[in-house]
Amino acid sequence: MKPMVAFVTAASTDEATRIAQALVEKRLAACVNIVAPVVSVYRWEGRVQQDAEVLLVIKTTDARLPDLIQRVKALHSYQVPEVIALPIADGSPDYLRWLLDETQ
Repeated sequence: MKPMVAFVTAASTDEATRIAQALVEKRLAACVNIVAPVVSVYRWEGRVQQDAEVLLVIKTTDARLPDLIQRVKALHSYQVPEVIALPIADGSPDYLRWLLDETQ
């Protein structure tokens, strides 16, 4: 398993908290930071939009990512929720060990 960080935006703090708790409870994530507010500017259905959103910063693994994506999609209010992930190249060995332990 390789550690990863995933990003998801949500419409509200309540939605972000609900998703974060579900991911940690199911061990799909070791930790989720909820950052609010963020302002997102994006194109949707041919128009440029701007909305206040809440950002989830999710610590997970490559092995858990497919189930994490599926769970986010099931819980999310958006038609096309953002779920993007990047590998963690390096970090505190103790933290990364903890992350791996908590997502098994």
